Amino acid sequence: MHQRARDGDYNFTIMSESLTRHPEMRKITTDVAEHYVWGNQCDGWHLVRTPGLSVIAERMPPNTSEVAHRHALAQQFFFVLSGELVLESGGTRHVLCAREGAHVPPHVVHQALNLSGAAVEFLVISEPPSHGDRVNAD
Repeated sequence: MHQRARDGDYNFTIMSESLTRHPEMRKITTDVAEHYVWGNQCDGWHLVRTPGLSVIAERMPPNTSEVAHRHALAQQFFFVLSGELVLESGGTRHVLCAREGAHVPPHVVHQALNLSGAAVEFLVISEPPSHGDRVNAD
């Protein structure tokens, strides 16, 4: 059963009869999630956006990067779905491949880079949400 619904700021598609019987559970896809563009043609989709938790699916085209920054409150977990992501912190580059992740505690300056010739897709899980909590590195 396919059903389109709207719940506050969340758009989602319910694909299963069982989910309709449990309204506290929501199935969401990047087809209906709130989308935004950041940096140099990078994409983000808000999969979960609550006051205490943020889960964003991101896609970085080849040879793109974000600005080095830190978060005053948010801790983050980066998990690569496909491709190769480089997380730089303290002058060290950590290469993450598909099915690998890294935890970034609050206050740690970090930068995500895609130095490869292919797109990278990954999840960024932040607690609390990191939007509005970002300070660019000096």
